[in-house]
Amino acid sequence: MSELTDLTATQLLDGYRKGEFGPVEVTRAALRRAEEIQPQVNAFVRLLADDALERAAASEERWRRGEQRGPLDGVPVTVKDILLLRGAPTLKGSRTIDPAGRRDEDAPSVARLRERGAVFLGKTTTPEFGWKGVTDSPLSGVTRNPHDPTRTAGGSSGGAAAAVALGAGPLALGTDGGGSVRIPAAFCGIFALKPTYGRVPLYPASAFGTLAHVGPMTRDAADAALLMDAIAAPDSRDWSGLAPAPGSFTEGLAGG
Repeated sequence: MSELTDLTATQLLDGYRKGEFGPVEVTRAALRRAEEIQPQVNAFVRLLADDALERAAASEERWRRGEQRGPLDGVPVTVKDILLLRGAPTLKGSRTIDPAGRRDEDAPSVARLRERGAVFLGKTTTPEFGWKGVTDSPLSGVTRNPHDPTRTAGGSSGGAAAAVALGAGPLALGTDGGGSVRIPAAFCGIFALKPTYGRVPLYPASAFGTLAHVGPMTRDAADAALLMDAIAAPDSRDWSGLAPAPGSFTEGLAGG
């Protein structure tokens, strides 16, 4: 069997269904990999190990009872440090944001994943306020390319791309204004999608206005479709959000 950290979300879910391994084992492996790669690439602002293992244990019990919350239950996910994640500060790569400030609400995409039982490994690096195509900031330093640490991982979702490429969670939430999921995906050799504006709700509103989108960052298109099926759900906090998608992104893969 492959290393657990080499498996896609689709493969992990297949393993959960077959009882070959469980969310706790997978989450421990992903956290170990995150700690191993951090000195090399600096992909994370912070890891949330205790919370991740608690959510993984709850997921494992749901799988044992056959009461899983959906197709992402127990799958490790990372969240770019532009998006709100309840229980953790969102510092946006900047020293101007108070670390003791707001941490009581999830962004819409994060909330949809929480509802579906996903396991949050941690927050990934971003340049200050996500404003450029490489990932370095006064707060967290330089994020490096997983294939060649002398080069950049791209940006602004560089930490998310490096984490996915090196097995620290198969799924990541990034944001994209002028290429911020697409550039690091290309530089790091993973898959990313900038969805149609409003397809994935965003809150709070971005300073970049209608340029700003939330998008999946994964190893392949199947995982991106799986993630889109979860996060492309309406949220009343986004004034510009679209109506529900007309069908399943995963089922749509069969049509080419």
